[in-house]
Amino acid sequence: MGHRLKHPSAEYQELLIGLVRLRVLHHAAIKPVFGLGIIEELSRHGYRLGPGTIYPLLRSLERRGWLESEVSHTEGGRRRICYTATRAGRIALDAARSKVKELCRELFSPEK
Repeated sequence: MGHRLKHPSAEYQELLIGLVRLRVLHHAAIKPVFGLGIIEELSRHGYRLGPGTIYPLLRSLERRGWLESEVSHTEGGRRRICYTATRAGRIALDAARSKVKELCRELFSPEK
């Protein structure tokens, strides 16, 4: 019988947080994202992140100039902060994409 591993995003969060940043930036380049929405999106990809991780991450990407925020309101009148990738964020994302492609080639190519 095999043994069950802990969910990787819990055990390896420090390692995977860079991938989370890329995913957030990717989604924000497509359309505005907000905290709970991106938590739900990431959970579909197997990440288990809470507000204590995602909101500081969104703010840090904004401080870097890669996201910009805008306050909107839900149909129920609740305040929501939406984030969109800036031009600088899209440039950073494009640079990261080439590095991710290179990394994937290394990770998944037969060892020499």
